[in-house]
Amino acid sequence: MDGSGTLSFEVLSWLADQGVALARIGSSGKIVTVTSGTGFCADSEKVDWQRATKADAAKRLAFSADLIRRKIETSVPTLADHIPASRSRDMALAKAAEGIARLSRETFDDLNTVFAIEGECASSYFRAWHGLPVRWKGLNRRPIPTEWHAYNWRSSRATGVKPENRNASHPVNAILNYAYAVKLAQLKIDAIAQGYDPTLGIMHNSKRGSPAWVLDMIELERSGVDAKVLQFVRDTTFTAADFVLRKDGVCRLSPQLARTIATNMQT
Repeated sequence: MDGSGTLSFEVLSWLADQGVALARIGSSGKIVTVTSGTGFCADSEKVDWQRATKADAAKRLAFSADLIRRKIETSVPTLADHIPASRSRDMALAKAAEGIARLSRETFDDLNTVFAIEGECASSYFRAWHGLPVRWKGLNRRPIPTEWHAYNWRSSRATGVKPENRNASHPVNAILNYAYAVKLAQLKIDAIAQGYDPTLGIMHNSKRGSPAWVLDMIELERSGVDAKVLQFVRDTTFTAADFVLRKDGVCRLSPQLARTIATNMQT
């Protein structure tokens, strides 16, 4: 995780001998590198399946619709178990049920309709989070922005007029981004170990060697990550020292908090 230091070739050799994978995650939550202890040895049948499914428009559409349906299904227990009862939660659950039903019974001509259903469900899902309290202590010594006392929205103020999730400006979103990055690293290691090509996505397109297959797979894990983050936020009283607020409005986790989040994602 974020920090300074060096690794020798001897250390890398020892990790390989032990079959240990190494993932490096920067302060922004971005994966810098993932090195498998055994290296990437592709399973030709799995990679051929990835290529064939990606190349066939009908198969790609069916895969994506099923993936999004399963993603929305996993959001239901997170809403039910970790979000207090409210009108917005009821609306999110109803929107999820509607999206699951449509993805189960309808046929689609293109991915845009599938993405539209996903976007509507995601918007309603995070709207149900609005107003969730975030507890703090020691504010007499180090005050925090007023909006940090409760969760507001998933997009970041630091990205300007375009609503984006990266470069979080709220602590909960910074935790979410880091937790997703940790899960992404774990899934990338798993994909390599299982013989998949981590860059050969089906729903997601590869951009400059991005782990598109892993981005497909993390869709099924996001709600589980969300549940852990929600539980962590509910159980924790934060201090201003847990976060670093940059001059551009971007919020980062302290190294200590980053280690805690990474450990929490592995339990």
